[in-house]
Amino acid sequence: MGILNVTPDSFYDGGKYTKETSILKRVETILDQGATFIDLGAYSSRAGANQVSQQEEIQRSVPITKLILKHFPDALISVDTFRSEVARQNIESGASLINDISGGLLDPQMLPTVGKLQVPYILMHMKGDPKTMQQNTQYNNLIKDLLYYFSERIAEARSHKINDIIVDPGFGFAKSLDQNYELMAKLDLLHILKLPLFVGISRKSMIYNLLGTDPKEALNGTTSLNTLALDKGAHILRVHDVKPAIECVKIHQMIKTNNTEI
Repeated sequence: MGILNVTPDSFYDGGKYTKETSILKRVETILDQGATFIDLGAYSSRAGANQVSQQEEIQRSVPITKLILKHFPDALISVDTFRSEVARQNIESGASLINDISGGLLDPQMLPTVGKLQVPYILMHMKGDPKTMQQNTQYNNLIKDLLYYFSERIAEARSHKINDIIVDPGFGFAKSLDQNYELMAKLDLLHILKLPLFVGISRKSMIYNLLGTDPKEALNGTTSLNTLALDKGAHILRVHDVKPAIECVKIHQMIKTNNTEI
């Protein structure tokens, strides 16, 4: 999944894709390099991000969905939003799935709306909201708490007839540096949920804070963690840099193909 942020304040590429020509060039690059999905975000979810009104998020995202599909009619667009009305308008404009960082907790109409739209739903773990999440890193047992959260949220989603659910453990969301790496180390335990596993760690602070660099210098760390995530059974990688991620996938698949017992 290649990231397309149409926000002025995203932590890595904020303000980079604001004009039609730059947006279409970015989409072309994402698709040419082999991504399956384009993740369209119009509300920055970085820690401490400022709130954006629903109307502004709609005005930022819906025209871009229409623009992409006008030029790339076969593109599969994931809409990164926690608001049901943003989700509805983008799906009705041709988007294919919803990527909700809140798991339906920030908008009580999100799960009913996705159920009515009958589209796949990426359900992420987070506590609080982007403004407050890094003040909410207390857990009794990180993995057990996540599994309890997902079992509860999945049951709620199912009750609204959401059939295709993808689980995102939420790296960087309401988790400390150590907790992010504990989560990566134990990522395979989430397979108990028996749902596709989604991982988004691209150029995040868990990488550059550990290595003492910055987002621009975090590609090598991203590639390392993407490889580890694949080895632990991740089904979808959400990335800024599609080509290196595709190379990870190809190499990992080759190793799996040849990993037969003698």
